[in-house]
Amino acid sequence: MARRRQVDASELRGLAQLAMHATLGLTDLVESMHGGIARPWIAVGRRPPAGTRGITGLVYRSIRWTTRLTGTGVDAALALARGSRPGGPTPPGPPSPRREALVAALNGVLGDHLAETGNQLAITPELRHQGRALPLAADELADTVPAAGPRVVLMIHGLCRSDLHWQRGGHDHGTALARDLGRTVIHARYNSGLHVSTTGRALASLLETVVRCWPVAVEELAIVAHSMGGLVARSACHYAELDGAEWPRRLRHLVFLGTPHHGAPLERGGQWLHRTVGAVPFARPLGRLGSIRSAGITDLRHGNLLDEDWQGRDRFAGGPDRRRPVPLPPAASCCVVAATRARRRVALHDRLVGDGLVPVGSALGRHRDPARTLPIPADRQWIATGSSHLDLLDSPEVYARIRDWLGG
Repeated sequence: MARRRQVDASELRGLAQLAMHATLGLTDLVESMHGGIARPWIAVGRRPPAGTRGITGLVYRSIRWTTRLTGTGVDAALALARGSRPGGPTPPGPPSPRREALVAALNGVLGDHLAETGNQLAITPELRHQGRALPLAADELADTVPAAGPRVVLMIHGLCRSDLHWQRGGHDHGTALARDLGRTVIHARYNSGLHVSTTGRALASLLETVVRCWPVAVEELAIVAHSMGGLVARSACHYAELDGAEWPRRLRHLVFLGTPHHGAPLERGGQWLHRTVGAVPFARPLGRLGSIRSAGITDLRHGNLLDEDWQGRDRFAGGPDRRRPVPLPPAASCCVVAATRARRRVALHDRLVGDGLVPVGSALGRHRDPARTLPIPADRQWIATGSSHLDLLDSPEVYARIRDWLGG
């Protein structure tokens, strides 16, 4: 029987830290609701009290003190256990799909919090090949990708996903492109809970280093991006152009699969619910639960790409779409695939439901404001009917389109 892979102590430290913060947050929430119920006069034009008083307040303070003490002790013990092993910390083993799925989901929902608190579970952006991180030195890169070719495809995953999630239903678009078109495929892995622009900047820099250190001269670069990954790709292209990077000149193809170029209704609905709950005095503390949504998720409300789209603004507040329009990279042939769960095209369904997460118009880059509409020719657009958002990852028809666009 194969031995079960041991969980690294750093991962346990990250989980313990997250549990401590969750307990403290829940304690604050319960105390706020307790105070509001105990003093109902706050319902008339007044904010709820910050906390409780007397013996009740002492109980809540004791809970917080005990939680912090326990969390600090557990963290110190795990740090000592990790550092005291013979030979130092244990090197990370091969990525486990189950672990990767859990960490990717946590980063999608809480990634900004994990990064801000220095949590060990926060994903650091990197480029990968066959599950291994690409080194940023030419000699090491040649050893990691011995069969590197001049035509490279970068795959960028979406929210709450990782590079391992391109495999679905026994199919992987990247593996198929390597087989059918002889491309060398690499993957991006990033913290999808951070702002899209933050990730875009990091990806632009990583890609520039890898292209410069690639074992052979890169003649052609293509990007295939799913969901949020398309926003990250556009942001990376924008910041790479600003920095005068080399890789955008090699970019020949940019394929978007179900990318919410103009936002997703679910996030707009979440923002509306957050504001509605916050307006009810007794339920106002519950509004904090809506603030758990990561910066990456709130960027999906309208499809933010740039720092200016969110800096200096309350990301949980309502308001109109104030994004600055960002053009598509001029040297690339841009192609889009949208999906609708309906078997037959129905305008209302396309606009409100689409693939279950992204409306058809948003995925195609269409907007009622012509300045925001993405100028993608009709022969580079395709709509998959009877398909969900995730079906775009293993649909034979979708792959056939990608192959034809990249091979043309």
